[in-house]
Order: sequence, then structure tokens, then C-alpha cells
Amino acid sequence: MPRKKEYIDDEVIEKAMNLFWKNGYIGTSIQMLEKEMGINKFSIYSSFGNKRGLFLESLKCYKTKVSVILEKFENGTNGVKDIKQFFYDSIDVNYKGNNQKGCLVTNTYNEFSDKEDQLIKEQMGFFMNKLKKLMIEKLKMDTTKDEETVIKQANFLLLAKHGLAAASRVNSKKEIEDYIEMTFKNI
Repeated sequence: MPRKKEYIDDEVIEKAMNLFWKNGYIGTSIQMLEKEMGINKFSIYSSFGNKRGLFLESLKCYKTKVSVILEKFENGTNGVKDIKQFFYDSIDVNYKGNNQKGCLVTNTYNEFSDKEDQLIKEQMGFFMNKLKKLMIEKLKMDTTKDEETVIKQANFLLLAKHGLAAASRVNSKKEIEDYIEMTFKNI
């Protein structure tokens, strides 16, 4: 007779997500996951297949958590102001309880940029393309900008968002706010 699970998948996935978010995929061992999740290696493999399977579930969990921020950004009608607010919203979570981890998607994007894991690369590419598309839509709300300017500014803002995510791992909230304010002085 199969053993009954003594844990709730969503709860252990969130614990794993936080560990991956803090340490990255490579920096997180199965032993660390066992300790953090409070389940053994057999349970991890039984429920998620392997570390990669658990990581993919962690990415889904993260995307669900940030979907509120992304949805707010998507539904905004104030152009550049919406992009700026998205920057603030996306780093806000990092400064609650001195929990500076950056953005899991950006961290993963950077960690897997030269790796051969096609599924993870596709997921990261999809997210980054969606973000750029949203930025383009918001920038086009200013009808005085030509297409070339919009594309250049979208590229700039996407790179600024990457920089923001990386900087939010180590810089103070005030430094990050100054970075955001200076970024949008040029847009």
C-alpha cells in the first residue's frame, strides 16, 4: 500500500522556491532542499521527479506570486508612469524583512543564459519577451515617440530592469529608489 504524503505540495514548493531564489539552482543542493522543505530525498523525487522538476515547479510558484504585479502593470493606462510603478512594485517585495534576493526570474535568466536547459531558457525567454512587449505598449502611449525611439527605450528599460533586479540583492532601498528615479529621468 502506497504511503500517504505527510506534506502539502504548495507549501514545500514555496519553501523550495525561496531557497532557489536565495541560492540559485546550482547553489541549492538536494540536502539543502530536504532540510528547508522538511521532507526527505525520496519524497522530493517521488513528487517532483528530480531537482530540476522541483525547480520548474518553484518557477511556476514564483510566477503565480508576481502575477498580481504583472497584471497591474499590464492593465495600467498611464504609459511610462506604469513602467516606473512596475519597477517599484517589483523590488518592493525584496525589502520586506530585509529579504534581499532580487528577482527569481532574472536570477534564473542570468544563471541559465549559457546552459543547455532548453525548457528553462524558453520559459525565461517567454517572460522577458512578454515584459518587453508590455514596455513597448506603454511607451507607445506617448504618441510623440517614433517606433525607433520606442524600441530603444524598451531595450534600455529591459536592461535597467535586469540591473535593478541584480542590484536589489545587495543595495539599500534608498540606493534602489535613486536608481529608479534616475532611470526614468531619461525616458
